[in-house]
Amino acid sequence: MGVVSVTLLQSRSLTRSFLSTMHVKCRNVDYPRDNIKRFPVSDAQVPWDVKYPEYKPESYTSTGVHGQPWADVDVTEEAYKKIHWNDVDHKVDRRSFVKKYLIEHGFPLNPIGRTGLAGRGCLGRWGPNHAADPIVTRWKRAADKVVSDVKTGKPILQFVSIRRRDTQEWAIPGGMVDPGEHVSETLRREFGEEAMNMLEAKAADRKSIEKKIADLFEKGVRIYEGYVDDPRNTDNAWMETVAYNYHDEDGSSVGMFQLHAGDDAVGAMWMDISDKVKLYASHFDMIRKVVERLHAHW
Repeated sequence: MGVVSVTLLQSRSLTRSFLSTMHVKCRNVDYPRDNIKRFPVSDAQVPWDVKYPEYKPESYTSTGVHGQPWADVDVTEEAYKKIHWNDVDHKVDRRSFVKKYLIEHGFPLNPIGRTGLAGRGCLGRWGPNHAADPIVTRWKRAADKVVSDVKTGKPILQFVSIRRRDTQEWAIPGGMVDPGEHVSETLRREFGEEAMNMLEAKAADRKSIEKKIADLFEKGVRIYEGYVDDPRNTDNAWMETVAYNYHDEDGSSVGMFQLHAGDDAVGAMWMDISDKVKLYASHFDMIRKVVERLHAHW
């Protein structure tokens, strides 16, 4: 699939801009779903090179992770020392977009710093868990005319947003990259499954949906590649993502579809974009980058 990317220099700039803020959503709050208490970590105590002798976080891995085909197999600490950290290991990409992470007692350390919880939590992989986020956008229209905000005078952008089943928050319809899968495949698959409900679509509708998505997804622009401030992150397992923007300029492609939630989503809609939107994890920052690229209302 031919995907148009920003330059390497721009990509690094985007990554740095996201990492300029310390992770917040994975600290000093109960761990999502399981009400596990995190060990208190102040902003000053986040970096690993800052001494924190009192730091003794609980080690927790959800029972729902054990035995799952998408998760690391449960083995001993000694066995984990044989994993090819910071490399591709049996098709699993364990490289971080951020930097080469440290290994302590056989396990990887979060490159951003302490989170108040050790173990994997509810994440499948030790170290980076790679996801892909397709940001599909269109201009808001009324009577076939693009709608602009009355104050800024800029056109209003809409994006495909899904309501997550686990947290009930609105989010970009992304998902995890399977071992050996190219990120472009993940982006197209996740969008179809989560936003377009292709899993339940009739055969005739499925072909039309697949064709529209395939055409649009030939013209993606990379928005971000790096760490995600995700509430599921721990000291030893964390989320990273690649986000692409797929813009339907004239609304004649995916922009024409009525959205149906599917897979992990319990709701889907074309959401108006502004600085007031409340989204899951770091999705707000990714959406803002799209607004800047398309010179839309914010």
